Amino acid sequence: MIELTLNDQQMLDGERGQAAALAMRILVRSAAVMGAQRLLDIEGAHIDGCLYHGQASLDFVERLVRDGGKVVVPTTLNVGSLDLIHPELFRGDEALRSNGRRLMEAHLALGCESSFTCAPYQLKNRPKLGQQIAWAESNAIVFANSVLGARTNRYGDFIDLCAAITGRAPMSGLHLAENRFGQVLFLVEDFPSDSSSRDISFASLGFLVGQRAKGLIPVIAGLPLDTTEDELKALGAAAAASGAIAMFHAVGITPEARSLDVALGSCEPQSTLHVSAAQLVETRARLNRARAGDAIAAVSVGTPHFSLSEFTNLERLLNEADAPLRSDFYVNTSRFILWQLEGSEIARKLRQRGVEIVTDTCTYITPIMKNTNGLVMTNSGKWAHYAPSKLGVEVAFGSLRECVQSAVLGKVWFDAA
Repeated sequence: MIELTLNDQQMLDGERGQAAALAMRILVRSAAVMGAQRLLDIEGAHIDGCLYHGQASLDFVERLVRDGGKVVVPTTLNVGSLDLIHPELFRGDEALRSNGRRLMEAHLALGCESSFTCAPYQLKNRPKLGQQIAWAESNAIVFANSVLGARTNRYGDFIDLCAAITGRAPMSGLHLAENRFGQVLFLVEDFPSDSSSRDISFASLGFLVGQRAKGLIPVIAGLPLDTTEDELKALGAAAAASGAIAMFHAVGITPEARSLDVALGSCEPQSTLHVSAAQLVETRARLNRARAGDAIAAVSVGTPHFSLSEFTNLERLLNEADAPLRSDFYVNTSRFILWQLEGSEIARKLRQRGVEIVTDTCTYITPIMKNTNGLVMTNSGKWAHYAPSKLGVEVAFGSLRECVQSAVLGKVWFDAA
């Protein structure tokens, strides 16, 4: 039996409206499945379900709208099925366009913020250390728990929105401090120190960790102390894609891992795995389906969404290349980041170089790319993992520097170093 507060019971009984009653019924049943004895207050939510996957998702959200539902905590939205700012980029059928738009607009009618990003942690107001939230979307979850130190379980479609409408979530899992300690230790040896191209190493490490952690919380020791948020983003996104990781600790870097002892909760790890530079190269090779010199159809980066610093790095690399692009080049980002780019003239300069900036969605989940017949290159472990099955493309996997140089040449180029 779930212990309910007076407010919970009132919502369950329909005293706060039919939308809240439906949301609370779903939460109570979910809490029982999770083994939670009660619910807790949340201070924010991030909703994954605005990406159209079928009629059921649309029916659910439009029912909440008809029943007068409104979110009661600040609520951001994950990517949708189309770029509402650049609708001309969409190359799918009319049914997907119409239903995708309806689903995105229905979430806005519930009071959600029109963020449409898989990287809500890049927005102006982001969760703080210890803050209870209900986030969905795999990379957002792992970033919130690991890099920000906020607390969320892995929420999926429907339950994330129920939490936002009620302001409540099951008190279980990673919401509780005792469940957040590391369980398996990864000792990283000889991690590449060259910050100009080590993005690919972080993505490869994340993919390896996700595969080998076997559902446990990994603790990673040996990363450079100057590791950036973008590099942790790449690591976490790949780990979440390959192994459903919801949280990791990077010793001396992430907020709940001031030391190895703190990260492990003063316990011994269940297992210790050594990771060599050679293993990272091997992991990268498993994601890569290209050889140097192979022709490429396009480059796609920004999965998760590109940050301001990544755009700055991209502009620098294009300036260093000082040559026109010979293949399509797509960058996925949020409208919040694009707004800042427009103010700094970076967006205009990138477009002049032939870069297509995509907002509100991502190139591996919706038909935007002009040419998918052939190799597509990316520096994203998540994109490399999902795109072959989603788009039917072969992937060339390289650093951002390698992606830029390849786009300039029109063929795969790998740094010999």
